[in-house]
Amino acid sequence: MPVSASNSKLIYDALKECDIRLMSALPETWLVHLIRLADEDPKMILVRLAKEEEGIGISAGAHFAGVKSAMLMQNHGFLASINGIVSFAHLYKIPLLMLISYRGSLGERDPWQTQGGNVTEPLLQALRIPYFVLDAMDSVRKRIRQAQTLAESSLQPVALLLTRDLMWEE
Repeated sequence: MPVSASNSKLIYDALKECDIRLMSALPETWLVHLIRLADEDPKMILVRLAKEEEGIGISAGAHFAGVKSAMLMQNHGFLASINGIVSFAHLYKIPLLMLISYRGSLGERDPWQTQGGNVTEPLLQALRIPYFVLDAMDSVRKRIRQAQTLAESSLQPVALLLTRDLMWEE
């Protein structure tokens, strides 16, 4: 599998350094190692979702219980969860750290992913969700820490877009 296990471990460790103790996810190729790491870690709660929008409620519940969380999703899952983001996370000021595999961006090989890639950043901008494109190992720890800090201080969703350059070994 071309997904980088070492970069996934770096991302996972950075999340744990931010005291993330709950993750929600659906199966997704680029996130396979992150999901496996969360599943195998007895100090992490992994909530497997039927649809991405459920993760917003899970993260809200974790927030109200004093537990830091992160949502793992593909950008098409982000698109599917916009209603929950707008009508719940924004409205009730839920800090929501979203790690989004940035499918359909530069280097995409699957035609069915391209349209989602075309609209991901414009929709994040339209929703006024701060985001950062993670494309190199050397910025992962810093950017995850900064994104978690911003989500907590501003009580709003923050997104990190995980690129092919970061997630794949080619």
